[in-house]
Amino acid sequence: MDDLQVRLDTAFDDPELLRLALSHRSYCAEHSAVESNERLEFLGDAVLGLVVTDYMFRRYPLLPEGELAKIRASVVNAEVLAEVATAIDLGPALLLGKGEDASGGRAKTSILSDALEAVIAAVYLDGGWETAQRVVLALLESKIDAAAVGPGDHDYKSLLQELAARRFERLPRYQVRDEGPDHAKHFFATVLVGGIVRGEGEGRSKKHAEQAAAAAAWAWLRNHDTADAVGTNGLGGHDAGVA
Repeated sequence: MDDLQVRLDTAFDDPELLRLALSHRSYCAEHSAVESNERLEFLGDAVLGLVVTDYMFRRYPLLPEGELAKIRASVVNAEVLAEVATAIDLGPALLLGKGEDASGGRAKTSILSDALEAVIAAVYLDGGWETAQRVVLALLESKIDAAAVGPGDHDYKSLLQELAARRFERLPRYQVRDEGPDHAKHFFATVLVGGIVRGEGEGRSKKHAEQAAAAAAWAWLRNHDTADAVGTNGLGGHDAGVA
């Protein structure tokens, strides 16, 4: 459990909550005094859904409800959660009954996904909303952004490039910086359209940060007419900067 807390980048004030989150019903059947993680799983499902929904609502203000629902469904499902659980090596930490363990329970999609939801609930109960939000996004932010970007209309860099070319006859120019150690870098992007900063974004990769900045700039330009976008700078001429 200590190693798992390191991988989650959070320290529990009450480690018993984490132990409960890892206790599968097969283990409880062999240890009558132990409660299973099923109630925590129920709570964790709600916490997970709210964190993901809140993140998408704020990050992608122009996506309609139907698209947001599709993105959430593509991320908050047993297969993806099991994949994330495997990435943080959750399986070896599980408390399983002997039969379940012998039959490969530590690698089963249903067990891993349910346990991850239970762990999220434990994080929430122990550390509160902000801690739960941080842990969930550390695990899923890149997957949410990848699902949201996708091909076509969700590629905000392409959409911004087309809109900027029509309005200003110049392409967007991106500036990106990063913070943190090599194994946990966080990227911050700024996009200039016509020489003016029109959007900022951040993410766990350069691509995601640029897409977030492009989405913000695209939204701003879509909500302002050409005259407002040009403003008093007289944005003529051409800019060789490209994404």
